[in-house]
Amino acid sequence: MAKTKTTFFCQNCGAQSPKWLGKCSSCGEWNTFVEEIVQKEDSGRGTWKQATTKEKRASAPRRLKEINFEEQPRLVTHDMELDRVLGGGIVPGSLVLIGGEPGIGKSTLMLQIALMLNQTKVLYVSGEESESQIKMRAGRMPLDSDNCFVLSETNTQAIFQQIEQLNPDILVIDSIQTLHSKHVESAAGSVSQVRECTAELMKFAKETGTPVFLVGHITKDGAIAGPKVLEHMVDTVLQFEGDRHLSYRILRTSKNRFGSTHELGIYEMRTEGLRPVANPSEILLTQREELLNGVAIGAMMEGNRPLLIEIQSLVSPATYGTPQRSSTGHDAKRLNMLLAVLEKRGGMRLGQQDVFLNVAGGLRVDDPALDLAVCASLISSYEDTPVPADLCFAGEVGLGGEVRAVHRIENRIAEAEKLGFKRIMVSKYAVKGLDVNKYKIKVIQVSKLEEMYQGLFT
Repeated sequence: MAKTKTTFFCQNCGAQSPKWLGKCSSCGEWNTFVEEIVQKEDSGRGTWKQATTKEKRASAPRRLKEINFEEQPRLVTHDMELDRVLGGGIVPGSLVLIGGEPGIGKSTLMLQIALMLNQTKVLYVSGEESESQIKMRAGRMPLDSDNCFVLSETNTQAIFQQIEQLNPDILVIDSIQTLHSKHVESAAGSVSQVRECTAELMKFAKETGTPVFLVGHITKDGAIAGPKVLEHMVDTVLQFEGDRHLSYRILRTSKNRFGSTHELGIYEMRTEGLRPVANPSEILLTQREELLNGVAIGAMMEGNRPLLIEIQSLVSPATYGTPQRSSTGHDAKRLNMLLAVLEKRGGMRLGQQDVFLNVAGGLRVDDPALDLAVCASLISSYEDTPVPADLCFAGEVGLGGEVRAVHRIENRIAEAEKLGFKRIMVSKYAVKGLDVNKYKIKVIQVSKLEEMYQGLFT
């Protein structure tokens, strides 16, 4: 009988303790420690049959320049949004974790990718749905593949037996919290099980070069459920965001060992599945029949992609004494800073005004180049005068009221010109060395908020 040991794990952050604690010293949560049995001996603890792999050689240090490296081509999924977020496609042997709220579309995206790769053998393992339920969802999609195999199983040893027989090119696990290994005597979804199952799948992916996608649950705070080590073990962490009641979904990267973490993918949820949005600027801009005050268009960058988004604000006298400051999709602290700059440098009396700010389309933005658009939106609402429909903004605002330069101004100007804007207001320091006459759009150069205010209503 293998020697066992009882250990307490925090179900929120994965912290370990030899005894029960009321409050976790790592994350500060109360009553989250659960007793689990962890096996200490490694006898018979194989993740998958070693006979299927090449004979291992003894590890030995080597000089870096003596290591032969051949870059393997990425697997293109034909989903331009997913390929962009992953850095150009799926890397062989990579372990990708995708998380999101229930019903946001994680399983739909993975099943859609499995059906889209009709020339690649994909094994879709589901621990939450039966095979008939997966077939019913696949029937709504206008896709078909002879190389998509479905397995409804939660035991990792049984899954690896089927993998050895099928030998798939891509493995999808939906979800990692439903799997359990016989080597750990705890319930599925516990810290020990999630860590052990992920370690087995990681070993399989690295030794065979098979890409593995893991679907993960999230907690009420929006973090991926399970131990934090789960995110450290995988190569890429994707977050699927959006409001379930809206049609658009956003795919972000919070970790990527093979590409940038600043890329963004946008999908539209339809009855037949998720549709990649090629030009998100068109859907983020509201089509209006008449001009409204408090609305300004800002040019931002998400990775290498320029986006034009709509900033909406409402400034009105405080009714209940204490002014409210509410921000949706924008950093509330940065909004307070811009309000202080407008009051100190711009002479606006905003101390007794309620201020509400909203980023249209459900996006969450953090590009400082939107400062100028936010200020224009606030001024427009405060003065009760609409911003011209042919004008957009790209500039950062400093504490001294100066308009600072932002990076990749050429991409922002080109995107505004492509969408039909006639004028764009930028910092005069951003266009140094740039031939602004080559653009059809008029580039308005300002250096401080006073100049922006003067050019806003002229």
